[in-house]
Amino acid sequence: MRAAPSSARGQGPDGSRGRAAPDPYQPSHGTTDAHVEHYDLDLTYRVTPNRLIGTATLRLRVLRSVTELALDLIGLAVDRVTVQGADLVRHRHRDGRLVLRFAGPVAADAVLTVAVRYGGNPAPVTSPWGLVGWEELADGVVVASQPTGAPTWFPCNDRPGDKSTYRISLTVDSPYRVLAPGVLVSTRVRAATTTWVFEDRHPTSTYLVTVQIGRYDQIAIADGPVPQRAVLPATLRPAAQRALAQHGAMMTLFSELFGPYPFDQYTLVVTPDELEIPLEAQGIAIFGANHLEPGDEGARLVPHELAHQWFGNSVSVSSWQHIWLSEGLACYAEWLWSQASGGLSADALARLWHGRLARMPQDLVLADPGPQRIFDDRVYKRGALTVHALRGALGDAPFFALIRHWTARYADATVDTALFRAHCAEHATAAGGPRRAREVADLLSAWLDVPRLPRLTGR
Repeated sequence: MRAAPSSARGQGPDGSRGRAAPDPYQPSHGTTDAHVEHYDLDLTYRVTPNRLIGTATLRLRVLRSVTELALDLIGLAVDRVTVQGADLVRHRHRDGRLVLRFAGPVAADAVLTVAVRYGGNPAPVTSPWGLVGWEELADGVVVASQPTGAPTWFPCNDRPGDKSTYRISLTVDSPYRVLAPGVLVSTRVRAATTTWVFEDRHPTSTYLVTVQIGRYDQIAIADGPVPQRAVLPATLRPAAQRALAQHGAMMTLFSELFGPYPFDQYTLVVTPDELEIPLEAQGIAIFGANHLEPGDEGARLVPHELAHQWFGNSVSVSSWQHIWLSEGLACYAEWLWSQASGGLSADALARLWHGRLARMPQDLVLADPGPQRIFDDRVYKRGALTVHALRGALGDAPFFALIRHWTARYADATVDTALFRAHCAEHATAAGGPRRAREVADLLSAWLDVPRLPRLTGR
């Protein structure tokens, strides 16, 4: 059974239908008053002048009676807004919020179609975690929306827990290739431009929606268990073939350990520019040319980004508070691949990182690290150590059964730490009865709720 996305539950924590409090991890983004079921983005982009124009059509369901709704849109100008399903009185757009005001209350469960015509020169925005969003390359575009950059290029309900399907049509000058989440369903050449149309039928968080534009070639990496390809400048083909030679084996291992790969295909984009860090998108990972260079860093980052397709993309967190569920499991996947590919074992890496974390400040609560610390390296490594400790407590067979059930049960849905605790309790009870469930609950509490790093017991 799959869980309903938290964005579709429609009630506050007290069961009321009133306006919900904002998420303290991103109080100025998103709304819980509505769930966007589908985005249809019809866009045109000119690379040289960095000019984006388009129409975004959102089908959204109202979750509680409202007289206004707010969407996120940063740095672009709104030309026109129309609404079907309610009487729009006016709209206002300032400080990154597009507020729609209605003539009267719109009832819960009403379905609205909101069309926004907009345009301008998209640019990344400054966030506590650096620049995020739409960014020009030397010749093309990279869109890095995590965590709050999606509004730099389309109006949206920018919450990780509000997952939607997408159709993205993007027209660019013909020398450029476009990549977006989902399946490429058509291309149309007209004069000097090409229109690329993608459909993403899997519910996707806004921060995982991307477009990549460049003078790219496409090469095959591996064919199974799903097609794996790289999109990159022709000059980087030899480096990519060398760096990604074992990618098919990696995909096979993760599909065995975590459950079937959750999407139709997987694409790695390698930009001609250097990037500080790679990042994941739905069915896609974005790397800089520097990440193909020989060394431990690339060997670590490639499995990390692939694992996010299970942990973070298919099974998504409802709030950034619970990011350890994505980053901790992706980090642990690095350790599993290291062992499988002849490097240090997962246990050796766990002990190495436990020693390093023990020398760092003991002031981070993994289950609630605070908005400024969601990308703190301790969230990643302590999250992976939590997973390793759970594996040690359960044993390999019950542990990997728990993980495969997690990815199957909550595919295309959203989760939080409480749901993970309950999931672990269920599997611990099945493996060893109520006593084992209490032991696992105590173990998780020590790793998740207490700042001081617990002792790492042997496996």
